[in-house]
Amino acid sequence: MEDDKTKPLSKFAIGERGVVVSVGGEKRIRRRLFDMGVTPSVEVYLRKKAPLGDPIEIMLRGYELTLRKCEADNIITEVKK
Repeated sequence: MEDDKTKPLSKFAIGERGVVVSVGGEKRIRRRLFDMGVTPSVEVYLRKKAPLGDPIEIMLRGYELTLRKCEADNIITEVKK
């Protein structure tokens, strides 16, 4: 489900912003992401990436959250310009 306006959070560059469109993955991973505040329509900002790209640190709802790249693959976002 990727087009020119949407992409997985794992493909963001540092400093990029977006709005979550959907959260996929296994039921337990999806539930965990929802519990951490990653829900559709929330704005996210990519703050940092580890040297090899895993994990990543995002800002959402006023706090910092660190995710593994495999978790971020499940978060589809609409990129904000």
